[in-house]
Amino acid sequence: MYDTTLALDGALVQHGENNSRVYMMDIREADPVFLIAHMNKLAVKHGYGKIFSKVPKSKSKAFLQAGFAVEALVNGLYGGTEKGLFLCKYFTSEREQELKIPEYNQVLSLAQAKNTSPLPPLGKGTRVRLCTVEDIPRMSLLYKQVFSSYPFPIDDPLFIESSLKGTTLFAGIEKKGNLVALASAECNFAKDHLHSEMTDFATLPSHRGNNYASHLLLFLEQEAQKKGIKTAFTIARAISKGMNITFSKAGYLYGGRLKNNTDISGNIESMNVWYKDLTAKAV
Repeated sequence: MYDTTLALDGALVQHGENNSRVYMMDIREADPVFLIAHMNKLAVKHGYGKIFSKVPKSKSKAFLQAGFAVEALVNGLYGGTEKGLFLCKYFTSEREQELKIPEYNQVLSLAQAKNTSPLPPLGKGTRVRLCTVEDIPRMSLLYKQVFSSYPFPIDDPLFIESSLKGTTLFAGIEKKGNLVALASAECNFAKDHLHSEMTDFATLPSHRGNNYASHLLLFLEQEAQKKGIKTAFTIARAISKGMNITFSKAGYLYGGRLKNNTDISGNIESMNVWYKDLTAKAV
């Protein structure tokens, strides 16, 4: 059962048992004080372990006063100018306690030690392109092969279609006519947002080790930038050497770690936040 997305006091909120959390994705015009009270009630009612909120710094005071802590930040998340804070509150000590801190630190150090470098070209017969509704059956199959569970119904054809027809850009790597890797850029084109979350990276096991994630990331950055997006960010598995290295090498800055935040492949995992200013130079 996937998490439920709803409007709560006008804010965009997701909650559910899989992630055992309330995730406030966009505060919009909601009153922070009332919103916090209602999110607390929702978390207690369902026995969730965490509330995770993405908030402009200018609207963070009420959250901090209510016991939320800053776990990560993204400079320029809102409109390319205002800092975004990733604020969290825990309802159990077990949910707040991380068991793999040395491993997370090792991955982060490894990623940050990698220098930005030019990408080698894709091999013969391989190309990167935007996906269309005609690709949905193959996209669904690829995501089913890669993920046993995911925070969103990413392998549901109807979900993919809705995303494609909305503000999400999907890109794929095609090798000899076969779709072998995917990623997406979830864009918010509102003038006070203009950011994109780089996410849903998936490569078939037999095609890994070819820098496909890096090629998809660069391509999506360019496509998002063309459409006016100013800031790109990602929420990547803290334990994943490959994805953290991919973003670090692409010039992303580390914004912090979200403790025990997201259900990935059946486990609640800590996630690293990385971000990049797409207006700083040509990407």
